[in-house]
Amino acid sequence: MMNFIAGSAIFLSLTAFFCMVRAIRGPENADRIIAINVVCTKIILIITFVSFLLEESFFIDVAMTYALISFLASIIISKTIGSGEEDL
Repeated sequence: MMNFIAGSAIFLSLTAFFCMVRAIRGPENADRIIAINVVCTKIILIITFVSFLLEESFFIDVAMTYALISFLASIIISKTIGSGEEDL
């Protein structure tokens, strides 16, 4: 079971890298926002998997804090782009 979780974490890291490429290249701002949200979600999953692998519960707190910060950042960026300010 631990090998499966470690493999899943490696696979998520690889796909997060491809999402970062999409965030950099993305033809429009909406594509970039979605790619960054997907990367943040994958990072939260990776932190949770590491927590399970190392049997340390404080990583769950780190993942929850990261999720809250990610949510607030995506709201702020969406409002900024929606209001017409393109100075990001």
